[in-house]
Amino acid sequence: MLTYKAMFKFVDGGVHAEVLDFPGAITCGRDLDEARRLLSSALVDMAETCWLRGQALPTPDPNTTDAEADLEEPIHLLLNASSRVTLVAETAST
Repeated sequence: MLTYKAMFKFVDGGVHAEVLDFPGAITCGRDLDEARRLLSSALVDMAETCWLRGQALPTPDPNTTDAEADLEEPIHLLLNASSRVTLVAETAST
């Protein structure tokens, strides 16, 4: 599990949300609960994109902060890896 830092800023009409130490993980929601949910999804999407491109995930930086944030809190990333196995029939040698 990796722990990044999420920031939330209350703006007219909603909440801006961003993972400060994971570039590209950004969204907005109508309220804090929706912004948290959408940011979690954005973080997973960005992590999966990195993985598919063969890129390393950004290293979490607990010292990252945004002076304009109204709220900062940890956001946890837990990825599960799985394998797909295909059985191929053995061919008879002649």
